[in-house]
Amino acid sequence: MIADANGEPGSQQNSSRLPSLMALRCFAAAARTQNFSQAADSLHLTHGAVSRAVRMLEDDLGLALFERRNRGVFLTEAGRRLQRAVNEGFGLIEEATRELRHSAREAPLVLSCEPTLLMRWLIPRWPDFQARHPEAAVHLVAGGGPFSFDDGIDLAIRRNDFAWPASVHAQPLFEEKIGPVCSPGRVDAFFDTAGAGPSLRSDAVRLHTRTRPQAWPSWTRLRGASAGAGGREQVFEHFYFSLQAAVAGLGVAIGPWHLVCDDLESGVLAAPLGFVADGSGYFLLSPQKPAAGRQRQLLDWLLAVV
Repeated sequence: MIADANGEPGSQQNSSRLPSLMALRCFAAAARTQNFSQAADSLHLTHGAVSRAVRMLEDDLGLALFERRNRGVFLTEAGRRLQRAVNEGFGLIEEATRELRHSAREAPLVLSCEPTLLMRWLIPRWPDFQARHPEAAVHLVAGGGPFSFDDGIDLAIRRNDFAWPASVHAQPLFEEKIGPVCSPGRVDAFFDTAGAGPSLRSDAVRLHTRTRPQAWPSWTRLRGASAGAGGREQVFEHFYFSLQAAVAGLGVAIGPWHLVCDDLESGVLAAPLGFVADGSGYFLLSPQKPAAGRQRQLLDWLLAVV
């Protein structure tokens, strides 16, 4: 109820309760235009809806916010005071939401990928993703094995050589295929190319890596007796180093097809015995199934290039 001539409110009000946000929006529009019809048009409401909202706000405050005369409305002193406060409050809300939306758009999507796959397969193809989605900010980081999405990672590409939580969404990307690779100039030194088909020579130098100690045993098991006996061996700390050693002609390394396909195409490496699936595969891991936005764009692109 609006205050009487003596300034006494007609009903007790709870001074800590905020007015209706919709009523404040209607009041702000009416205060700006000094016209309920124009305010209604700007808010896509009816004249009656704006008038009722303003009247509800006046009843809530116990004060007249407009003087209504000659079919016009004019702010009272109380109305001008509320207008300043409402404009300032809405201005702060608009600025905060604008900054938050901008931050959400600009914050890069963090994709963690196993280091050798990142270096030898993903990065060489990354310009294609950027050309197709120039607005999609994605930050690539190297990482292998178990991880946590709480550590700032949004997505991860991992081989299923460890157990991840059942709550993680795992999208298959490609199966792992492995085979022995070496420098093309050393094929005759490491492989017997005579007879029915090429085979690994028993005295070939086998290049091992501590990060995949089962690479050679897995391939030998998959190939069976035709794999041949092992000769000299050299061990490297990381898988990438064993592949580089093969490029340099130091011996024969077990190369997953996706990690060596570019070198095979360019003639830097040769794979005389081809590749066999080892039963493992790579997956895109995410907290939920990518359904839209940058995550879906990235998933669709990955599925297209694998």
